[in-house]
Amino acid sequence: MPTARDQHLLVKVARMYYEEGRSQQEIAHALGVSRPNVSRMLAAARERGIVEISIHDPAGRDLTLESELRATFGLRDCRVADAPGSDRTLTHVGDLGARWLLETLRPEQRVGVSWGRTLQAVVQHVPDHGGLDVEVVPLVGGLSSVDCEITGEELVRDLAARLGGRFRRLHAPALLTTPASTQILLAEPSVQAALKAAEQVGIALVGIGSHGVGSSAAIIDALALDPREKEEFDSRQPAGDLCARFFDVDGRPIPGPVEDRVLAVSLEQLSRIPLVAGVAAGAEKARGALGALRSGTVDVLISDSSLARALLSAQAPSDMIGTRSRP
Repeated sequence: MPTARDQHLLVKVARMYYEEGRSQQEIAHALGVSRPNVSRMLAAARERGIVEISIHDPAGRDLTLESELRATFGLRDCRVADAPGSDRTLTHVGDLGARWLLETLRPEQRVGVSWGRTLQAVVQHVPDHGGLDVEVVPLVGGLSSVDCEITGEELVRDLAARLGGRFRRLHAPALLTTPASTQILLAEPSVQAALKAAEQVGIALVGIGSHGVGSSAAIIDALALDPREKEEFDSRQPAGDLCARFFDVDGRPIPGPVEDRVLAVSLEQLSRIPLVAGVAAGAEKARGALGALRSGTVDVLISDSSLARALLSAQAPSDMIGTRSRP
């Protein structure tokens, strides 16, 4: 156990170095010791908790949480907005998502887009500079019956304009009232072509929904399931959705009366896309985001610090998963 004198000396050296800005050589001269000795005392001050170092990224990122999420969930990349309790959380996450997209996209790539408020924030933070000859493709049909502000079609068109690229349309609603209606639309050549293009994107940017929260709840309301169908769906304990495709907290797809009335890429098709980035904000999205990360579809997570902490708390160390395998 260090003596009080040792402790006092470590505090003095730490103050001289970190608060007064003196060099290790200057401190050594002032104390009559060698410079390596000063270096060892600074290391000891950190080891004993006298000095704690925090790194704050100028872009507003929590690098520690990013590292923990990558290690815990086997992510290829992660961006976490350091915005605890901020009313501008969506803005911060949107900015990080836009930065990631611009860093990752290459000319002539094809990028797929789903829908959602957080994804809308990402698109709105992409600068309107153009210059990237990319094609933007919808991963899900139109969702005007849910909320006209977050329809995939609007986001596809807006992102293409900002990037200076082209966009493809999917002339069909995302949500149908009967399985037969879904099959009829799937037989249309234009719908088949759009969904085929969606399977062939190099990058997918998808909003992560959490069952019973916000837009994910609106999907179920819009389908107007009868009591038997609703009971069947709820019995499978849905956790969240990607592209209006629901899964449980372990990431297993939920078949039945919701799955067969959605017009979008499937979770299996999504898992075959080379790079999938999921975006979500808010601790209330934790259950859906946890299922999404366990589903084997998401490679990159863009979120805020409150959601990141909730995910790390929910994922037990023994449940740590690796990166998803690629075909």
